[in-house]
Amino acid sequence: MNIKLDSPINRYYVQTLGMIFFPGEHFGEDEENNPDAPTLFVRSRNTDEGILAYAEMTYAGKTATAEYLSEYKEGRTEERTLKLAVGGAVITAAGELVHYRPAWGMLIGVRPSKVASEMLNAGMSKTRVKKILNTDYMVIPKKAALATDIAVTEKRIVGEGSPKDCSVYISIPFCPSRCTYCSFVSYTSKRLLSLIPEYLEKLKVDIKANFDTVRELGLRVRTVYIGGGTPTILDEAQLKDLLDFISKQTDVSALDEYTLEGGRPDTINPEKLRIAREHGVTRISVNPQSLCDEVLGGIGRSHTADDFFRAYAEARESGIRTVNVDLIAGLPADSFKRFSNTVDRIIALEPENITVHTFCVKKSAEILRQNSEVFSLRGGDAGKCVDYSQIKIQQAGLVPYYMYRQKNTVGNYENVGFALPGHEGLYNIYMMEEIHSIFAAGAGAVSKLVDNTGGYGTSGNIERLFRHKYPYEYLTEDKNAAFREATVEFYKKHNLI
Repeated sequence: MNIKLDSPINRYYVQTLGMIFFPGEHFGEDEENNPDAPTLFVRSRNTDEGILAYAEMTYAGKTATAEYLSEYKEGRTEERTLKLAVGGAVITAAGELVHYRPAWGMLIGVRPSKVASEMLNAGMSKTRVKKILNTDYMVIPKKAALATDIAVTEKRIVGEGSPKDCSVYISIPFCPSRCTYCSFVSYTSKRLLSLIPEYLEKLKVDIKANFDTVRELGLRVRTVYIGGGTPTILDEAQLKDLLDFISKQTDVSALDEYTLEGGRPDTINPEKLRIAREHGVTRISVNPQSLCDEVLGGIGRSHTADDFFRAYAEARESGIRTVNVDLIAGLPADSFKRFSNTVDRIIALEPENITVHTFCVKKSAEILRQNSEVFSLRGGDAGKCVDYSQIKIQQAGLVPYYMYRQKNTVGNYENVGFALPGHEGLYNIYMMEEIHSIFAAGAGAVSKLVDNTGGYGTSGNIERLFRHKYPYEYLTEDKNAAFREATVEFYKKHNLI
């Protein structure tokens, strides 16, 4: 896509708006000389009433234009006013050209409930927030209601928070097979899987360093999340050794939540679940993604629906307090009939937590090598699938409690977590809404230092510390001293200690 600007608006913001209508598009110098690429021109100017933006979208010999005025309003920054003006113009022009209205309007960020949270914290009523999302941000009513309801739920769960709170993330970036849609740094070959013993020894060094820093700063660990990859790819002895080590670093009985992301049903067995339960794990994920074996085979999953039902029953019998099940709407070869059947069968199992993702195409995913046309503007059955899941799961008594969105998601839809009251995935909220600092260890892990003195829903200072992405690089890194120094400096600079 060729972007041309006569405006101080952030170019990345305009690119992301354009990608809503042309998913999978590329940007850069090559596109500027590509006559077949979509072209988007944006201009803006200040007026007495507000900021007036003009957008012109051209593609396949057709052009659509639009103007949009964003009025100055009390409490709204000029930057936000400009974004609303440009967003309104682009959404209107591009929508007219391709005959499509995005459900989330001009909300392009990972956290669509953030805007709702800001308005609620400013004292606005739920009704007023929903109306502003609908009128000013062009969000359709049912999505405006979802974002607002989730913001209310998150605020209730989080409360005021404390600068002394934090969470810990531990990465196990290995899987038994790689899903065709996956772009996570997860490794499946025998050669790379052979690194696991050495990886675990290095990981323990870094886990200890993180907990040492937490103690030095006088912080309280609220949640621990072991994610991946597939953490239950570890054998029983390896899993026990890792959980034993974590128990020596912190009092796991004092945690609000302790999650083991089991993920793949074919890596779960009663002994691993017993070990997890005895070491204080309170939440586990058992993720089928679909209960249609044809769909599972098409996306590279190495398990069947029967494998899932066995693993789920074993997780249920283990005594672990909360079981989460992940599903994906809009998968290749899936259909509304198949997906709705999956949703109904999952609800019948009565898990405490269900997370429904929408199929997202990542640029490094294997599926792009198989089918470059996998990007989808309207998403086929995905919209019906998302709507069905949200209606049926809420009718079963589970409440939407957190949400996030990704680029190049089919139909531009969202990922939503649902839970029975009291079984919400706390780490998910803390991480996604940047409630407090996350100390991360392992390949590809990112520690996120958060200044949360402004309270829930505010945009405080954030600093990220990155581990090496690939396990073989991670094994040779030595960042703990630098990370400790940077963390202490951050906490002192922002008067958090």
